[in-house]
Amino acid sequence: MRTWQVERRKRTRHLIELGGLVVKAGIVDLTADDRATIYGALLWMAAKLQSHEAEHARDLWAAKGKQAFDADRHEKPKSAPT
Repeated sequence: MRTWQVERRKRTRHLIELGGLVVKAGIVDLTADDRATIYGALLWMAAKLQSHEAEHARDLWAAKGKQAFDADRHEKPKSAPT
């Protein structure tokens, strides 16, 4: 496989994973899949991360995300070995 194909697949996978986070957070349902609203919210986040509150916002969001990932991990039942 050519290098550009490998890089393209990596990029595609990365974008799919990021989109999955938007769905996982409930953003799609909460906005009725309104792309302008979702984009606006992301722009608001980007502006916040460029402000004097960036470090505080990043720390707060990271902690909340880690907590949600941990809760999700504990909620899913583990498959029984077959």
